[in-house]
Amino acid sequence: MAIAAKDFFSRQEKEDIKQAIMIAELDTSGEIRVHIENAFSGEVMDRAAFIFKQLGMNKTELRNGVLIYLAVKNRRFAIIGDSGINKVVPENFWSEIKSNMLNHFRENRFTDGLIEAIESTGRHLKKHFPHQRGDVNELPDDISFGKE
Repeated sequence: MAIAAKDFFSRQEKEDIKQAIMIAELDTSGEIRVHIENAFSGEVMDRAAFIFKQLGMNKTELRNGVLIYLAVKNRRFAIIGDSGINKVVPENFWSEIKSNMLNHFRENRFTDGLIEAIESTGRHLKKHFPHQRGDVNELPDDISFGKE
């Protein structure tokens, strides 16, 4: 029997991922979310785009939200950046992050792969969307989970 999405990471790993998000967002107005669910049908990018909108990530003021989506039973993942961030990152930026994540995932180092992706995303968000006076954290930093 496969592990359910909410149990895929230990409590400590979940806290480490949340901490990475909080640190990555310290110096930027950008928003990073991680969403994990058991399975989906269809195309992974379509599902990630649906979740992106469902989580309200398309409503950030500067359109600089980034979603890292994982479906554990499908063994698929995707990264979705909103229009603001996609306008300023290099063309192959998301592909490189996904490739690095995949290298970690192949060695069952899922937490390391996620944290590295979060840190890299945070560096680019900081570069293009530095924290401004009055910035607020527009979205929660907790990992969100799909319904069982």
